[in-house]
Formats: sequence, C-alpha cells, structure tokens
Amino acid sequence: MTVARCRPSTFRRSTITSFARALPRLAARVPSVPLGHWPTPIAPIEVDGRTLWFKCEGDAHPLYGGNKLRTLEVWLGHARAQGARRIWAIGAYGSNHAIATVLHAPTAGLAAGAILFPQPPTEWAIENCAALVASGCELVRLRSVIEVPFAAALVARRDLGSIVMPPGGATTVGTFGALAAAFELAEQIEAGSLPPPARIVLAVGSTCTTAGLLAGLALARAIGAWRWPVPIVHGVRVTPWPITSRVRTAALALRTLARVAELGGPRVPVGLRELVRGLAIDGRELGPGYGKPTDRAIAAAEVLAHGPRLDGVYSAKAAAALLRLHRAGIGPLLFWASKSTARLPVPASLRGTPRALFDWLTSNPAALARARSH
Repeated sequence: MTVARCRPSTFRRSTITSFARALPRLAARVPSVPLGHWPTPIAPIEVDGRTLWFKCEGDAHPLYGGNKLRTLEVWLGHARAQGARRIWAIGAYGSNHAIATVLHAPTAGLAAGAILFPQPPTEWAIENCAALVASGCELVRLRSVIEVPFAAALVARRDLGSIVMPPGGATTVGTFGALAAAFELAEQIEAGSLPPPARIVLAVGSTCTTAGLLAGLALARAIGAWRWPVPIVHGVRVTPWPITSRVRTAALALRTLARVAELGGPRVPVGLRELVRGLAIDGRELGPGYGKPTDRAIAAAEVLAHGPRLDGVYSAKAAAALLRLHRAGIGPLLFWASKSTARLPVPASLRGTPRALFDWLTSNPAALARARSH
C-alpha cells in the first residue's frame, strides 16, 4: 500500500464558499460562521494496486475538525441570527458533534452545553467525553437515549435564549453544510484533484452529512455545477434502523431542497423516489450495535493506518465497507473521512468529574489508557 498524506488547507473560510460562487444570492441568505480550513484536501491511497480517494474532513481545523464543522458553521450562524446566547448539542457520551460544538461555539460568541446519553466506553468515546468534562461546559446526563426528546424540551424551556440542536444537528439547517460540500467537491474534480467518483462512501449516523451530500449533488447537477454522472451516496450504518432508514435519509435531503427553493434558490425537479435511487444504506458493518467496534472495522483501520485518522465506532466501520467495495472492483471510490485528525488530551486526573461520568470513564481501564497514550 502506498499513501499520499492529507495536506491541510491553510485557508480559513466558510464551508459555503464554493456554494456561494455558484449561487451567490442564495448563499447570502444562509447565515454561517467561518470555522474551518476549506477546502479539505483530497488524498489518493493505493490499496491492492488500485487507488482509493479520501476527502480529509478531519483536517478542517487543528483544534478539532471533522464533518461536524460543516454542520456547525451553519447552525452557529443560525443561532446567532436568532439572537441565541447558548447552543446545546445532543449525543452519546463520546459524541463527535457534542465535542465539536463545545469547542467551536465560542468562535460565534456562544456558550455551549451538551445533553448526553450512555454508549460503550471505547477509547474514542472516552477521549471525547473527557474533553467535554474538561471544558467545564454544562452537561445534562441522561440514563438512556429514550429520554432525549423529554430532556431537549426541558432544557429549551429552562434555558431561555438557547437553541437545542437535535442529535447530529440533523435538520435542514445542518444539512446545508454538507450540501455546500458537494460544490466544493465539484471544484476539486474540475481542478484534477480526483476523478469523478462512482460512489461516495461515508458513515451514516444522524444522517445529516449523508442527506446534505445527496441534496447537494442533486442541486449542483441541476444548475450545471456537477458535470459528471452523479455518484451513489453510500452510507454505512453506525446507528440502526429506523434512524438510518434509506427513505428517512432521502426525505431529509428532499426537505433540504425544498428549503433551497423557499430561500429563493432553484427548484430542483427531483422527487423522493429519485433521491432514494441515488442512495445506498449499507448495514453490513454495524455489527452488534451503535458504539461497538467490529473486527472488520479494526482490520480496516490497520490497512489504512497511514491514511486519515479513523475511529473504531464510526469511520472505521465505513472504511470496512469501502475496502469491501474496492475489492469487489467498484470504483472510483471516494471516502468521506469524517473523524477529526486532532487528538484531544485526556487529563491524568478526573477529579471533579460527575460521579456517573467518572464511573463510565474508568469502567474500561484499557481503553482509558489507550486514549491517554496518544
């Protein structure tokens, strides 16, 4: 295997920059807060004598990158436009979306909080959760994911002047970040950074990035910004059905396109059935469930160890599907490498950690040690 390392962009700009070049009047109606270094780089990696292409979303920011920055740029812009003073994220203890929110909300002049529910204590989850605790942000701990709707409503009523995002920010606000990324990708193909992909492979959890890309490709194709055959968006389940239902994901993409029209943008002549045809939802790598690593995911991470960073419960599961498709002769393949490259420090002392979170963080000593060793 030969590797071309990702080289982070040195330009800090809005994720909607490429989108704004294509549709400036529409982009002007989408509030955003520039956070990342865009465009994120493309890296070719040779596996078994053939090339895979990686979109290195993890390099979007040296503090904490990943695909959630695109979602947050638009959510933070929306929150600021609404006059909010705090923004709340919802996710599992080790949520990438939650830690990204807490670390980047101050750039928009916003306080942040996180509503958290339990997940298995892997090293990746422990790394994120320890950083959440160390941030000193307000945390609301739930006993189960079942409590999420009730907790969200309670926090919204209690913390007036705040905005509570759903898990992963998965609404037509959040999808605009990934929608804009389709235009960025089109410019990179035009520049010769990679060939037009047959499939874009990524982990699908909250569905925000997957639905946004699906909508963005349809919009870019409709206005002539995407001049090639439209790739299949291949979402690899890291959360179970019905959260990652194919129809549910495509329906969010359709609502996103409807919002484009409501904001004065083009009306894309596409229906739910056509969007569903452009989407694959792959459940073969989910394994025993959310947050639980699989042997195939760990093996994929080893094969791609010199490429973009992978985590065993999200992106490594998607990488396992990527290698399966690659070895079946499907291509060209583009992997949406969504895990932040930056590693978050895990404090040597967890003194002052809320008891339930302390018990969880220390319940897997080996994983805690691995998280601290990096």
